[in-house]
Amino acid sequence: MPAINTVLLVDDDDELRLLGLLALRKIGRWRALEAADGEAALAIARAEAPDLIVLDVVMPGMDGPATLAALRADPATAAIPVIFLTAKTGVEETAALRELGALGVIAKPFAPLELPAALRRIVDEA
Repeated sequence: MPAINTVLLVDDDDELRLLGLLALRKIGRWRALEAADGEAALAIARAEAPDLIVLDVVMPGMDGPATLAALRADPATAAIPVIFLTAKTGVEETAALRELGALGVIAKPFAPLELPAALRRIVDEA
């Protein structure tokens, strides 16, 4: 079971990010960092080396898949596990995101009280 101490939550929706951060901190008892877009996520990932990145798929500018590609291209962030957040969780969409290198996918909207357990389950099964 890989240790999770620090999680970076990346989403352009301020309210969703706030709910997610509260769940990660209060329920997961993790250090939770935040970014509102892909560019900020890359900078924070390089500086903080989180144990896990939870990444929205649809964001203005650099979307989730492009952010994941940039993370994988940088030796400093290439090994950080990524779990996508998306409203599109059909079999084909989920398979495509996993093919990009994601550990898994969590459906939006997510249940904040269940978010840490869902992340832990995906990490443990990877």
